[in-house]
Order: sequence, then structure tokens, then C-alpha cells
Amino acid sequence: MAKITRKPVPRKAAVPKKTARPVATKPRAPAKKSLKATKPWTPAEVHEVFSRFRKANPEPKGELEHVNPFTLLVAVVLSAQATDAGVNKATRALFEVADTPQKMLDLGEERLRDYIKTIGLYRTKARNVIALSAKLLNEFGGEVPRTRTEIESLPGAGRKTANVVLNMAFGEHTMAVDTHVFRVGNRTELAPGKTPLEVELGLEKVIPAEFMLHAHHWLILHGRYTCLARKPRCEVCLINDLCRWPEKTV
Repeated sequence: MAKITRKPVPRKAAVPKKTARPVATKPRAPAKKSLKATKPWTPAEVHEVFSRFRKANPEPKGELEHVNPFTLLVAVVLSAQATDAGVNKATRALFEVADTPQKMLDLGEERLRDYIKTIGLYRTKARNVIALSAKLLNEFGGEVPRTRTEIESLPGAGRKTANVVLNMAFGEHTMAVDTHVFRVGNRTELAPGKTPLEVELGLEKVIPAEFMLHAHHWLILHGRYTCLARKPRCEVCLINDLCRWPEKTV
């Protein structure tokens, strides 16, 4: 029997494997500018800043209208997320009939709402004002307390409220940081900080004691009328030559 031979089957050529394409990566965003001042303020420069503020406005006044510590407290509580002008418009008539905690309780929450309904969040604020009036009568003899902790325990009152009341009503050297003070502290790099508390403590650290009674008013007014959020008026700024803001226009 003849032997059968089979022809070898040619193998297919190996197909080279596809190499993965490199994944495009986005360029990294530049690091955010540090809050630390590039050129630290010297004590002499800080003294000069507040000397100029004092010379221009020796006795700055807060713009919230009030007749006593209680009405000041109420006005500050009402001013949260509202303008001072709007609060004053509502409280002029209110304080004629309710300038003490007892009178405010006698007025009642419903009638209080009618006086302050032009102010944002007026329902919550009316509830807080009635509650704080009751607490003042029950726990503090109807008087506004003179410590930050006690004021902060009142409904609707936070650290900024306490600092304003302590400063304006009782002459304490406190620094109330609102949106204006926060902006000025960071923009000028007098006291850069990520939170109002950081700015507050930074300002207290650098401002000489002789200026602390009026310092927060000078900074508020500067932020409200000169160092504006969108279009700062650098051309009329009293401290333009000292300001560390890199984008100042003069």
C-alpha cells in the first residue's frame, strides 16, 4: 500500500498588534495666587493708612439708624442680606412704637411683619426679633448683654452682629467683618483670609489700638463707596499708593 504524504499548510503571517494611542492630557491650570502678601505691610504703613482715614473722617458713624442698644441689635439682625437704607426705611416707624424688648413683645410677630415686610426674609427675621426680645427679658433683665458669647446666644444674632453691637453700643474694640471689610482686607492684603473670621483676626492683629474703635467703620465705608466690588474707584482712593492690589488702576 502506497504511503500518502500531505503537503504542509502555510501558516498565516502574524498581524502586529495595534499599539494604544497616547491619551491627550489637558494642561494643568496655573496655581491660584497665594493669599499671602507679596510685600508684607509694615507697622508704619498700616499706621499711615488709618491716619489718613481718621483725618478724612474723624468720627465715622454706622449707617443703621437706632436709638439705644436694643434697637441697634434689632437693626443689625434685620440687616442680614439687606441694605442699611432698606432697613432704616422700615425701622423708623417701627422704633417709634417698639424701642424696648417689652414693647416689641407687646407689638407681636404678626404686626411686626407688617413693619418690616419690605426687608428680605422678613418672616424669619420677625420670628427672631420676637424670640430675642423674650430672651432678653427672661435671661438678661431686658438689657442687651455686653459679651460676645451672650449676644451670639440670641436668636438671629451671630458673630458679626455681636461685634457691631459691642463696638457701637459699648465702645469695645471689635472688628465686624461684612462683605465690604472682607473685600478690602483681601484686596489690599492688609489681612488676607478665606473666611470672615480669618480677616477679622488678621485686622485685629495689624491695626494699632488707637484706631480700633472706628476701624471697622472706616473699612466698611471705604469698601462701600471707594473700593467697590466691580469698579473700584482707585482714582480717588486715599490709600492708593500703599495698596497691594495688583490690578489697581492708578
